[in-house]
Parts: sequence; structure tokens; C-alpha cells
Amino acid sequence: MEVPDSPDVVIAKQLLDHARLRGFTFQRVAPGVDAALVGHRVSEDWIDLIRIEGFNRDCCAWREWTSSLIVSQDELGHCQRRVEGSAVQVLNEVLTWDPAP
Repeated sequence: MEVPDSPDVVIAKQLLDHARLRGFTFQRVAPGVDAALVGHRVSEDWIDLIRIEGFNRDCCAWREWTSSLIVSQDELGHCQRRVEGSAVQVLNEVLTWDPAP
């Protein structure tokens, strides 16, 4: 008997669909339907990554600035964003990031 998804899972799936529409591509990093899901989006200025371990925990995303300039990692530090939390929290935050600011 199939159990219906919880409201959080339904919302997270909808947010994943929105992330795909905003240019993210996703793939499983191991076999199985419960394996971690990793998404990425590359623009002219940014590399955005999302890792979904489980819907309620261990999810994160980060944004790294890409540049053809030679600068130290310390100087790049202020150009990065990071978020951790549930899938819904992480995806909601990432969807506020402009694809090409």
C-alpha cells in the first residue's frame, strides 16, 4: 500500500520543479530512490550547488563566484552564500538567488 507524501515532501518536490525551471539540473549521487540528490547551475558569474540528503535534515546549498581574475581565496570569501537546513528551507533560499546577478 502506497502512503501519500507528507505536506513537506509535496512542497519540496514543487520547489525542486521550480529550481529546474530556474536552470538547475539534478542527479542522484548513488543508486536508489532515497540516495542524495545534487543539483547545480552555472552562469557567467556564479556556480550554485544544492545537496538534498533527506527532506527534513542534512540539506545545504552554496554559491561561489567565478572570475577570470586572479584573486586570493580570502578575497572571494565575501562573494559566497551558504544555507543549511531542511529541503524546504534550502530550496526556498536558493530560489531567491538570481541566476545571473
